[in-house]
Amino acid sequence: MKGYVLLESGEQFEGTWHGQDPVNGEIVFFTGMTGYQEVVSDPSFKGQIVVFTYPMIGNYGVNERDFESEGPKVEGVILAEVEENPSHYSQVESFCMYLEKHGIPYMTQVDTRAIVKRIRKHGDMKATMTTDANQSVIEAEGLEHKDVVPFVSTKDRKVYNEGGIKHIVLIDYGYKQSIVDELVAKGMKVTVVPYETKKETIDELKPDGLIFSNGPGNPKKLDSCLTTIHELATTYPSLGICLGHQLLALAFGGETEKLTFGHRGANQPVLDYQTNRVYMTSQNHSYVVNEASIQKTDFDVRYMNVNDKSVEGLMHKHLPVMTVQFHPEASPGPMDSNAIFDEFIQTVALKERDHLYA
Repeated sequence: MKGYVLLESGEQFEGTWHGQDPVNGEIVFFTGMTGYQEVVSDPSFKGQIVVFTYPMIGNYGVNERDFESEGPKVEGVILAEVEENPSHYSQVESFCMYLEKHGIPYMTQVDTRAIVKRIRKHGDMKATMTTDANQSVIEAEGLEHKDVVPFVSTKDRKVYNEGGIKHIVLIDYGYKQSIVDELVAKGMKVTVVPYETKKETIDELKPDGLIFSNGPGNPKKLDSCLTTIHELATTYPSLGICLGHQLLALAFGGETEKLTFGHRGANQPVLDYQTNRVYMTSQNHSYVVNEASIQKTDFDVRYMNVNDKSVEGLMHKHLPVMTVQFHPEASPGPMDSNAIFDEFIQTVALKERDHLYA
């Protein structure tokens, strides 16, 4: 069956339709050659239609271990070609079967290069995937105006590795399972809590450190959480990842802004000013911290994107608070920056840390 991708810009692209009902979302592109399983299950993609730029997707199928959450979170998937008969020792089903099982519409035989060129020119925009060429892009408001974190944040507390040597509380704005896996592998106990959890409740858990997780959408839609975030980060050693990085910047007086077409892929070069080392990083975000706004905070910019000079991470001048815009847990992507978890854990382990909050 013929399907159509209708862009907010008024342009239309044809392909082969697989699915049932039409969907609306913000159309974005992902540049990695692998990692499609992690991408579609990453809560940060909630509300988005993902265009995969690599021409062949699905050749190694879907396995049982590489999901970032329970079930896919994307609204739809757009592909040039898909392998319906993959081959890999760990596969349990094809990518097509996985999407169909969960009711995620996808289109193949689409000119993905042309769509990506439009996104790079006009920016991430509203789009509709449909079988009706005459349908309009019906989404009433863009993703930047939507509260999407409540749809992906946990409703219940979760505990991993109860006997861990240090206790990390992960505040869930749409966390990736790989973050928990990395912390557990390093011997940590991890408690995942809902994004609106109050400081008093977190105090009762007696954490040694906090992680503010990744997640979808506009960080300014979480304005009601900023006071609590500031109170927590001035009490416990803290690490912010992606959305968590943006929220910490906002909580301490910085500003965020939207990129034209975001960073989504596994090959973003990031310079660490502290070591003068360049990491190849995995990223997935639409928003960045405004560098000029950091000058009125007690943060220093530690990491910078080599390509566009955007802020990729911060270090507080006085408190053990650090942030990264990229994903040190990778998945998918290079593991260059995994040592950031070790650095954070070393901070958490400082017996003398209490004096840092005096």
